[in-house]
Amino acid sequence: MARTADEQIAGYHQLNVRLHQLPVDAVGLDELTRRAGRLFASNQWILHQAVTLVGAPIGPDARAEAARQRLHGLGRPGDGLRQLRDEVRDLAERAREQERAA
Repeated sequence: MARTADEQIAGYHQLNVRLHQLPVDAVGLDELTRRAGRLFASNQWILHQAVTLVGAPIGPDARAEAARQRLHGLGRPGDGLRQLRDEVRDLAERAREQERAA
């Protein structure tokens, strides 16, 4: 499980690096890029915390239990990433339609 999580953490990191290498010349895409970067980093952090907690003892350790309670899966960041995906798809479709019309 830890190996799979580490691979996913590395995948989010690679996505973030590639995202910041993209040329952003269209109006509004810079905000989408920032949002995507924050979401990738958030999901990367959640996975890292989950892997860290796997090895933590279950029981009376209040700090580990508090950390476990703060993790809510991919929850809102996952929802945000899906919403961003849909927005990018819509922008791409509109751009294709404009190219066809021109």
